[in-house]
Amino acid sequence: MSRLKELHKQGQSFWLDNLGRGLLRSGALARLVSEDGARGVTSNPAIFEKSIGGSSDYADALRQFAPKAPDAKWLYEQLAVRDIQDAADVLRPVYDESRGQDGFVSLEVSPALAHDLKGTLEEARRLSKEVGKPNLLIKVPATAEGISAIEQLVGEGMNINVTLLFALDAYEKVALAYIAGLEKYAAAGGDLRRSAGVASFFVSRVDVAVDEQLQVKIAAAAGPQKQALEMLLGKAAIANAKLAYKRYQELFAGERWQALVAKGACTQRVLWASTGMKNPAYRDVAYVEELVGPDTVNTMPPATADAFRDHGVAEPRLTRGVDEAAAMLKALEDAGISMQQVTGKLLADGLTLFSDAFEKLLASTEKARAAVR
Repeated sequence: MSRLKELHKQGQSFWLDNLGRGLLRSGALARLVSEDGARGVTSNPAIFEKSIGGSSDYADALRQFAPKAPDAKWLYEQLAVRDIQDAADVLRPVYDESRGQDGFVSLEVSPALAHDLKGTLEEARRLSKEVGKPNLLIKVPATAEGISAIEQLVGEGMNINVTLLFALDAYEKVALAYIAGLEKYAAAGGDLRRSAGVASFFVSRVDVAVDEQLQVKIAAAAGPQKQALEMLLGKAAIANAKLAYKRYQELFAGERWQALVAKGACTQRVLWASTGMKNPAYRDVAYVEELVGPDTVNTMPPATADAFRDHGVAEPRLTRGVDEAAAMLKALEDAGISMQQVTGKLLADGLTLFSDAFEKLLASTEKARAAVR
């Protein structure tokens, strides 16, 4: 059995963090589903920029849509929506088998709307209607405006993937928005048995940011202090994630949540995102192995999925060492590294990264549109 399939035995779903027409036409996604147990797909503007701008897979579609395209954004959406629809069809058996709790594909609202509540609501509703598939997750960033949108959209029965989560306090707000949304949907007569959602908690970027600050402090330290700082390298991301999962277990418990469970509700699973290892000094599958646990998702870029298939170990480690994780983050604070500042900057940087990728995507789409015309 594929090592990736072993994750499902531990209650974790393997999703692929990649999407493109080549992946669909070649049958590669279908093979990942059948051979490796892939149970979902995530996308973002950077992924679509590479797929559309970096291949010839969309030449026929561009010739079809470009002559009537009013602008580059409209053209991009025609291409992306078709990919999302096709991926949703590949994953539909998983969706049906899981009774609507897995087998999803994600499509993100424009990053330009990250701080625009009204615009986010309108675009989420429009994209959901255009895709027209029950196993679609609309991705909304975890900004203040995004969290307000989450409660509203879940309250309308829409399934949401909350993206760009780094901070524990932001995660709690997102989970509570999901719960409040389900309460609204139930009060309006909605069927909670088909409501689902994930909270995408980012991992690798935390270590990159924290390690950068640690290296500066290590260079200025000596003796036991230096050794203590060195022991913190590469530990912040997993510690942060384990504490987020602990909070997940606390929030999706108690009388308020059980009242929704009685109506058919399922939890908003934690999805581990940005799980590709960026530091070659660390184990390349660490952000998969250390975060295996029930009711979770790990969305992996292709290289990480390949590495785990080759040598990954699927053991339930997510709930181990939670006290040590809390102590690790306290040690970072004591060393003068503020996780609040780190995660706040990561959210801002993430929004900028996706916005830049989206602008680049639109520019390359406009170039292709002009060439076809």
